[in-house]
Amino acid sequence: MALWYFWIYSFLGFLLERAFAAATHAPRQGRRCFLLLPLCPVYGLGMLAVLALPPAWREGPWLILSGGLAATAVEYAVHWAYERFLGVRLWDYARVRGNLRGRVCVPFSLAWGVLTAAAVWWVQPGVEALAGAIPAGVTYLCLLLFSADALLSARFLWVTHDIDALRSFS
Repeated sequence: MALWYFWIYSFLGFLLERAFAAATHAPRQGRRCFLLLPLCPVYGLGMLAVLALPPAWREGPWLILSGGLAATAVEYAVHWAYERFLGVRLWDYARVRGNLRGRVCVPFSLAWGVLTAAAVWWVQPGVEALAGAIPAGVTYLCLLLFSADALLSARFLWVTHDIDALRSFS
């Protein structure tokens, strides 16, 4: 089920990115992830990290703090990995006050805390029900599609280091 949690939250993250770009009238309305599929893996990984927190850390106001820290740690690690292994920067908070090497920043860390708490309290029960209802055959097919996309996208970025060219496919 963790794989479906990853995919569902990656898709919800993609939708959140699109909504945020539209709401802020961002000059680039495209996604900020490396896949052609409508998924932003950093959101899926961030929620997996939050769901892996000890039960006591996922209760009450502690969830806002621990969820924000967990999601921020994942965001930093994913950004570092994109830079190190693919030679790309998919987002840059360098101009945001309270940033750390442009990879993470305080305002978004606070937002992640609130969003992860909302997701655990209100979204996760539906995600659990949905993930539990998906047949194994569908999971294998989706895994094949996701793996192909991830490998092809990573290879493309590793060779070209051109995010805009990858985004032009979507």
